[in-house]
Amino acid sequence: MTDVTSVSELTLEEKASLTSGASFWYTKPIERAGIPSIMLTDGPHGLRKQREGGDHLGLGDSVPATCFPPAVALGSSWDVDLVRRVGEALGVETSIEGVAVLLGPGVNIKRSPLCGRNFEYLSEDPLVSGVLGAAYVGGVQSQGVGTSLKHFAANNQEDDRMRSSSDVDPRPLREIYLRGFQRVVEDAQPWTVMCSYNRINGVYASEDPWLLTRVLRDEWGFEGLVVSDWGAVNERVAGLAAGMDLEMPSSNGITDGQIVAAVQSGSLDESVLDVAAGRVLDLVRRSQDGAGAVPGPLDVDAHHAIAREAAGRGIVLLKNDGDLLPLASQQTVALIGAFVDRPRFQGAGSSMINPTKVDDLVAEVVAYAGQDAVFQAPGFSIAVDPEPAEVARLRDEAVALAAEKDVAVVLLGLPARLESEGYDREDIDLPADQLALLDAVLEVNPNVVVVLSNGGVVALPFADRVPAILEGWLLGQAGGGATADVLYGAVTPSAKLTETIPLRLEDTPAYLDFPGEFSHTRYGEGLFVGYRWYDARRMDVAFPFGHGLSYTTFAYGDATAAIDADGEIEVTVAVTNTGDRAGREIVQVYTSLPGGRVQRPVRELKAFASVPLEPSEKKDVTLTIRRADLAYWDIRTDGWVVEGGTYVIDVAASSRDIRSTTSVDVEGDAVTLPLSKTSSIGEVMAHPVVGPMVQAAIAQMMGTMDGAAAIMPEGVDPSKMMESFPIGRAGMFAAASGSPGGVSPEMIDGLIAMANAPQS
Repeated sequence: MTDVTSVSELTLEEKASLTSGASFWYTKPIERAGIPSIMLTDGPHGLRKQREGGDHLGLGDSVPATCFPPAVALGSSWDVDLVRRVGEALGVETSIEGVAVLLGPGVNIKRSPLCGRNFEYLSEDPLVSGVLGAAYVGGVQSQGVGTSLKHFAANNQEDDRMRSSSDVDPRPLREIYLRGFQRVVEDAQPWTVMCSYNRINGVYASEDPWLLTRVLRDEWGFEGLVVSDWGAVNERVAGLAAGMDLEMPSSNGITDGQIVAAVQSGSLDESVLDVAAGRVLDLVRRSQDGAGAVPGPLDVDAHHAIAREAAGRGIVLLKNDGDLLPLASQQTVALIGAFVDRPRFQGAGSSMINPTKVDDLVAEVVAYAGQDAVFQAPGFSIAVDPEPAEVARLRDEAVALAAEKDVAVVLLGLPARLESEGYDREDIDLPADQLALLDAVLEVNPNVVVVLSNGGVVALPFADRVPAILEGWLLGQAGGGATADVLYGAVTPSAKLTETIPLRLEDTPAYLDFPGEFSHTRYGEGLFVGYRWYDARRMDVAFPFGHGLSYTTFAYGDATAAIDADGEIEVTVAVTNTGDRAGREIVQVYTSLPGGRVQRPVRELKAFASVPLEPSEKKDVTLTIRRADLAYWDIRTDGWVVEGGTYVIDVAASSRDIRSTTSVDVEGDAVTLPLSKTSSIGEVMAHPVVGPMVQAAIAQMMGTMDGAAAIMPEGVDPSKMMESFPIGRAGMFAAASGSPGGVSPEMIDGLIAMANAPQS
């Protein structure tokens, strides 16, 4: 514990020193006051604690730690309990190493499949991101160490990331890009939130008071500390005033001096510094009980087992024609691909973990099938520019092997150089030599299983020709064992896609606005991100959001929905395992509001559950839709509004596999807008107080305009035409009707005053 109980006991210079790092990973100590230094270090899918010095790109050596599946795979489990258990394990390792804060999770939306850092993020959907992000935070922080929710906010590309402005309209910003962060903050209270590098609508995230104070603290009730991404500070004094408490890494005292000078000159109120320094002090105090509290050494095998379980639950069975999977132990298998011996199990950059061990896929498959049944060939090279002769030799050897065996398991994927933190991908294609290899294998053996290794989605032009496809993502250090578990049925696949796999890059929502130009990226697709885009446009996709097969089958009963005493919607559906294997189904609930007043996607995910079922077992599954999750952001009131009406509720196995539909009537929020002369006649007529009077006056006026009505085409209602007309200009219609007293300027002023007067 620190000796200091309040920042008032510190000098101005000491308070300023607390608001920036001492080095790359450590905060500044104040020995006189008994304030120790604490360590924050990279995650999110493992602990990257560097031994000496520091860098933010994964170049330096780090202590061994369990490399759990990155978010791209962990998110595909859709399993809150599993994500929390992985978080608990991460918290244990963080505490053992004496680290105060693990930098994760990342909950940014996968706006485009080209983002080089998509492997660190959970989904294209804010509900999935928020719910699973909150589970991760809860798990880690249960061990007495902190997390850092990142990258706040609208940080959806790597290109020009240090200065590019994400130019987003209010509704998509609130409903898509901030909503996941809001869920994590309100449900789990991460100890810290990390502000991103980029600008949002022209303002750097690190110095945006609207983002860091009004939204994060005043609206969401965040209680912790805001830390910069490493090197994200643009103007330190402006950032401090905006609510950015801790700058990382060290500025060698430069920005501390700027803060002191600003206070001394009167341009920065010292109370602002007191608040920030107090938050740092609170974080230091908070961390004293947790960092180092868990005794070592790490149980490497136990955590590897958790990593293997999580990896198996993250593998998505995209296709399984003819029940080619699971494989039988007596079948001979050709394991083909460079990733067999050189597995790609994590992304490049600041999240690069030094694993405690790495599974050998060949050994894991041999454990199921026996040494005499398993053969391998690299098939292709992952070198930058392999010699043509080498390419041909590797392909020929692999094809010859495939022709001799019962099944060919072909591992395809993206070499690490093609996706990384710091830059974006140029396309979504697998390397041409890998596709050529697959074509050649298919010519000699129809029994082909493709296993993919990739951090972001890839185009699958072969999907209609390959009987079985496993989307293996990046699976962490236990990916080899988990892949074998799924191939041989020891694990029944249950993962589902948290992002759509498109047919072409050109089909994707952000195609025309990614990565932008001249340091501005226009989010022109608005609300229609991911499946919202494809469903609204009725576009064909390779595999839809929420899709994932199993080795068993599931039947859904008729769904029911009711509103409980708190205004939440309780959706209940019976789900039955109709197969002969134990399995797990991800039940998804989507809502829509036909005929609503504002633009909405065709359907939006509002609840989900991972349901384990034994063969023939039936469970009544109840899922809760929060009333707040039905709300849209009203740009007129600058607030959330639940629109009243009959909501359609789709219970589904994917966004395009609806199993049962019901509906429920929801009472809307009352929205009464101030009236003015620019308010439309329709808006005034809808007003609960003055509307009836205006309707009567308009009816009187229209009654004197029989001549105008006579020249209208049959069926055209002149009053309907007037609804969008500003009330302040209604007098011209009154004058034209020969009845100017019907709607006079004085009457309009009186009606506006009456409407805007406080109602008793």
